[in-house]
Parts: sequence; C-alpha cells; structure tokens
Amino acid sequence: MKPTNISDPNYFHKVVDCQWACPAHTPVPEYIRLIAEKRYSDAYMINWHSNVFPGILGRTCDRPCEPACRRGRVEEEPVAICRLKRVAADYKSDITDRLPKIPEQKNGKHVALIGAGPASLTVARDLLPLGYEITIFEKDHLSGGAMRTQIPRFRLPIEVLDEELNYILEMGTINIFSNEIKSMNSLLRNKYDAIFVGTGAPLGKRLKLPGFEEAKDNVHIGVEWLANVAFEHIDSIGKRVIVLGGGNTAMDCCRTSKRLGGEQVTVTVRSGFDEMKASPWEIEDAMNEDIPIVNFHVPRRYILDEGKLVGMEFEKVRKEYDEKGKRLLVPTGEDPVVIPCDDVICAIGQENSFPWIERDLGIEFDQWELPILDKETFQSTREDVFFGGDSALGPDNIITAVAHGHEAALSIHLHCNGQNLQDRPGPLISLDSQKMGIHQWSYENDISNDLRYAVPHAEKEKTLNDLNLEVELGFDEKLALAETMRCLNCDIQTVFTDQLCIECDACVDICPTDCITFTGNAEESKLRENLLAPANNNDQDIYVSGTLPTDRIMTKNEDLCLHCGLCAERCPTNAWDMRKYLFNTAKAANA
Repeated sequence: MKPTNISDPNYFHKVVDCQWACPAHTPVPEYIRLIAEKRYSDAYMINWHSNVFPGILGRTCDRPCEPACRRGRVEEEPVAICRLKRVAADYKSDITDRLPKIPEQKNGKHVALIGAGPASLTVARDLLPLGYEITIFEKDHLSGGAMRTQIPRFRLPIEVLDEELNYILEMGTINIFSNEIKSMNSLLRNKYDAIFVGTGAPLGKRLKLPGFEEAKDNVHIGVEWLANVAFEHIDSIGKRVIVLGGGNTAMDCCRTSKRLGGEQVTVTVRSGFDEMKASPWEIEDAMNEDIPIVNFHVPRRYILDEGKLVGMEFEKVRKEYDEKGKRLLVPTGEDPVVIPCDDVICAIGQENSFPWIERDLGIEFDQWELPILDKETFQSTREDVFFGGDSALGPDNIITAVAHGHEAALSIHLHCNGQNLQDRPGPLISLDSQKMGIHQWSYENDISNDLRYAVPHAEKEKTLNDLNLEVELGFDEKLALAETMRCLNCDIQTVFTDQLCIECDACVDICPTDCITFTGNAEESKLRENLLAPANNNDQDIYVSGTLPTDRIMTKNEDLCLHCGLCAERCPTNAWDMRKYLFNTAKAANA
C-alpha cells in the first residue's frame, strides 16, 4: 500500500465516527470538551454553526452519531451525545450578540423559500448574512414545520422551539405566513433569483379497510392529528385508542393519546419488535408510560356496532424468509385478534405531494412523485428551483433536513453569482498538536469503563396529566460533566512521522487495543489480515506509513484506536504526536 495521505480532509474525518455519521457533520468531541469546561455558550455556537437547532435537536434528534460512537466499542452504551447537546442549550448564556450580522446593504438577490421548516430556515440562516433578501411562504400561521406540528410539547417545549426559530426569523426574513402556495407558476412570475422548496412530506396515509367508510370520523391520520393537537384544534380522544404503526410518529401519537384521555392505548405493528422504525429510546419512553406494543398483528377490518367504531380485527403473522432472503409475513393460522377501540390513529407512513407544481415548468419528477435532483447540489431539473428536507428525498429527520439546507444554500449562492454548482469549496480543516510538555497534552482521555449516565425524568403521575410538561429533565451540570468524561476524543488524532521512528516497538507494547503493527508492506486485503488485530471493517481506512529503515511499515487499525495517546507518551523520539483535527463543512459564506 502507498503511505496514507493524511492531508485528505476525509481521512481523519472518517476516523471521527460520530461526526462522520452526523448528516450536518457537527464537531461532536470539540463541543463535548467545551461542556466539560463549562463553556456552554461556546459549545452551543459550535452546534449552531453546524446543526442550527441545538436545543431542538438535543431533545428530538434521531442520533445517527450515537451508534457510531467508539465508546460503544469499549462497553455497551455510547456517549449520550444528543443529551449533551441539550446541556449546551440549557446552560448557555445569551448568545444573540454572537449571531451573524446582517448587512444593511443587500446584494440585490431575492430568494423565496416555500415552507418554514428546518431545511428552509437553514437556507435562510446561511444566506441572510450574505445580503440576500429572503421571503418565506408558510401555510400555517407559525414557523417550524414538522418541528412544531409533529413533535409533542412534552418532548419539545414551545419556548425552546420558538427561541431557536426566532434566532433566524429575527435576522430579517420577510414572512408571509397563513399563505399556502397553490401554483409554482404564479410564484415564478415574481422573478425570484432562486426558489427553495422545503414543504416536507405532508401527506399521511389512512388505512382503508372494510368498515372504513362508516368508521372514518374516528380514523385519524397521525401527522394531521398531531398537528391539530399542536395548534389546539383537538384536546381529547376516546378512552380506547389503537395506534397503527411502529415509527416515531406512532410513539408520539400513542403518548399524546394517553395525555388527552386515552385510558387503554395500544400500538399495533405488522413487523417484529426488532424491525420497528421508531428510535429505541422513543419505544422505551412509550413502554415506560405503560403503553403495550403488539407485534406481528396485521389489521384486517374495522369492527362496527350500529354504525359506530368499536374495535379492529387483526390477523396474527410470523416472520419467514424466502429462498432469496426476502422477509415474508406469513399467517400463523390462529384465530383473529379483536382489540376494542373508540379511535384509530394511522401512523403508517408519509408521502410527498406536489399538486401545486405544474408539470410544464421544467421541474421533472420520478415515478414516486419525488423531484429529480442532483443529490449533491439539490438543484432540480429547472436551474433556479432547489429542494431540501423531506420534500427532496422523502421522509427523514430534522438533522438531515438541516444538512440539505446547508448544501442547497451553497448551491443557491453559486447559482445567483453565475458560478458552477459543481465547483464547491472544500471543508475548513485544521490539525494542531496538543503537546503541552514532553509527555503532557491539552486534553484528558479516560478510556476506563464508565457506564452511560441515565437522564432524569419528571414524575409519570404528573407528565401523563399535562400535555405540555416535559418528560426528560436533561442532565444537571454534575451529570453532564460525568457523561462528557466518557468521550474518547476521537478528533485527537495519532499522527506518525516515519523519519523520526527508530522501530523500538514501544508503541506496540503499550497500545491497549493492539491497533499498531510494524510489518512488511503488502496489498491492502493481505495487510489488513497481517495486523496484530486484523482490520475487518473495510469501511474504515488503515493508517500506513512510508517505508522505515528495516523495510517495514507502521500500520494502524483506525477502527480499534481509542485515541488514548499512550503511544505518543511512550515514544522516545516523538515519532507519534496527538493532534486535534477540526473539520467544518463549507457553507455559502465560504464560496
């Protein structure tokens, strides 16, 4: 193998597994260290630069960073990254003076954003400081999109939501709310320099089974029902409720039902428990509120009594696989199951809907009615129209919508300045030694076992009687500090200088995971096998040095490295150094 090119921005970026896994590439270890130093506002701003909504996401994020966390390779549970993000938001001081200054002299470009959800607001956040005029069209009377309409207040308090939305709206957006766009062609006549579509995936699905027509007044679409609860159009539900579906929306619906009068709330799922799409912590919270989740139940019909919904009939199934490995749900042959109910809430998926975009405008759609886009630039087949969030690629999550917004804002900026959208600026990176003395470093790294700390919850007797009382209380400062200490500082990289190495193998002897090997060079597949601890994860690159005096090379299994720094402390020639790698994706301001 050739020596590793550590100047490649993505090499060390991939080693910081949590940041690599985050769609917005938030510098996770950096803000966790700042929390440990009680520099909460600094930690908040690092988050705000990347993910825009730290307080919101600290409560609601799907947490793709946590399964990637290396602490999960040392013990069972990863670092509570999401809850630490909330700590930065909860304990920060007033940060308004740190927000970007908006120029009084505009740049002459006017961009329209359709929808006031996370993707659109991210576009606004990135373009307003560059002098753009931004007009936001929103069908509801308040901003936030799905963050407001689909996340209950017991998970996301209204004051947290409004605070972070207002940071952007108060930068000077032109807000045209309670105004649903019904014709893209009409909007195009206004000659905007660019239009961004961030309308989400607004259509929920209703299950039309035998008995539906008679029962439909008591059969609700989950996302619409949650929106009506959020805007206080609905304040009650029947005593017996069935929620169909196994995603996060289903968990929000069942927990909300419990607070609106549902005494017997049951979640039914077609698949097995291990295949539910809901986040494990969402499932856990529902079960902690004594809501049963019934798996392998396929709904068959609504049961009526004198025209009134009184229950649903389900067929019990089991999981099997055909010869191609495809999962099948096969009836068990048991008697049907009847679950009594007064209301049914369908949380079985969402769809995009663009009836308001005329099909003769040059904006093309695929067979699933999703816009045909460049997946890097988010530009549609019409050069001045861009998409992002759920409206671009289908239902996903808030952090993905934010990532789309950053990329779309950069594309819009390039487009408005007549530049090639493919000629995108590279990330902002730095690699700085953390050496403070001969064997002293500017950071602490404790790789000893330390179980994840539980976040405190409010009393169930109180939360189940108050729709607006937040269930999770968040870490206090003491618990937050303890949890930050579990972070392995994966952005502090081991950098090897082969010219300084005397091949004493001291680093090999002291490495706690056997991730360092001095060996003869070979093809990558063979080299991976020849390591003291074979590198079986092909998604993670291995670190290869230049040829040493003995014709051996140093090879490091990055997948196992705990960034403990023992190799650098033990090395007598400083061939190893610990260097902090900071990676920030380029934004519109960097173009």
